[in-house]
Amino acid sequence: MAPDVRGELMTLDKATADYVAKHLVAAGDLIDVDPELALKHAQAARTRSGRIAAVREAVGIAAYHCGDWAQALSELRAARRMGSRSPLLPLIADCERGVGRPQRAIDLSRTPEAEQLTGDDADELRIVVAGARSDLGQHEQALAALSTPALDPERTGLTATRLFYAYADTLLALGRNDEALQWFINTEAADIDGVTDADERIAELG
Repeated sequence: MAPDVRGELMTLDKATADYVAKHLVAAGDLIDVDPELALKHAQAARTRSGRIAAVREAVGIAAYHCGDWAQALSELRAARRMGSRSPLLPLIADCERGVGRPQRAIDLSRTPEAEQLTGDDADELRIVVAGARSDLGQHEQALAALSTPALDPERTGLTATRLFYAYADTLLALGRNDEALQWFINTEAADIDGVTDADERIAELG
């Protein structure tokens, strides 16, 4: 468990802190394999410590992984109000997309908080903004949102993979199939954990 989370739990009595910590650890361990069970653990922690930012964040992230956009949005906003130090804006913006408010996601990308994001966090917000633009049928603007120095085909890892995939998908929506094929190839090369269907998209376009 992260030191800042342990610090937050120190405000609780020992029995409660132990109970909450147990459920937070379980939620973290399960989030990628069984998000619904992870959500139940996070919610159990919330029943005893609803005023802890890290707990509300855990519920929000688990709900996000379950596709429960409204619950995720409520919990992540609460965590942010309580002073969470995590860069939650990309997730919050994506939840706004999920509940059918793509313009709100775009507006969030223009805030001072968005300007402070760097690295993978900034890339994640770009991906969300591009998705919101595409939701609105604004594919050229979506492509522009993704067209940054971060779009380096030498990169690997999850964020690079997601960025390349979004770029390829947007090119495809614009009818630029040859370029899309190349970026799906770049996606497959970056996707060291095999989280996308880039190989299938390459086969379709090839």
